[in-house]
Amino acid sequence: MNAFMYQTSIPTFIHVLNNLGAILEKAAAHAEAKKIDPAALLQCRLYPDMFPLTRQVQIASDGAKAGAARLCGMEPPVFEDNETSFAELVERLRKTVAYLETFKPEQFEGAEDRTVTWKARSGERSMQGLAYLNLYVLPNLYFHTTTAYGILRHCGVEVGKKDYLGKI
Repeated sequence: MNAFMYQTSIPTFIHVLNNLGAILEKAAAHAEAKKIDPAALLQCRLYPDMFPLTRQVQIASDGAKAGAARLCGMEPPVFEDNETSFAELVERLRKTVAYLETFKPEQFEGAEDRTVTWKARSGERSMQGLAYLNLYVLPNLYFHTTTAYGILRHCGVEVGKKDYLGKI
């Protein structure tokens, strides 16, 4: 059995989301220590036309769980986008990681050649599994995680590259 698609996706998704959760926990501690309203950080964005921190985290969560599910020919679970605190965002990431941990390598058999179809803002899209993972899911996960990190760093949260990369 070829476990490449599983190994390239699930452990990576889990690692990135766990690191993002740890960064959010640091942000919550920063807000408390500096007497900053957490809502101000949660609604912060790098530029007016970009999504705020909360939405960046939700999209990272959605991308990982949807990517895994679609690669296995399944429908992803839907989470409500109703988080209003750091604790709720961290819990969402934990829930996403728990879902990802249910996947087994054999579920990814043939995923590299499976046609994946999904709805995007621009309409319905389709790609072969390997391209979907490498050119869509992983770049989006890294983009939204990096943007969340950048928002918090810009707001003075003391996080660095080691926080982003986590233990490797």
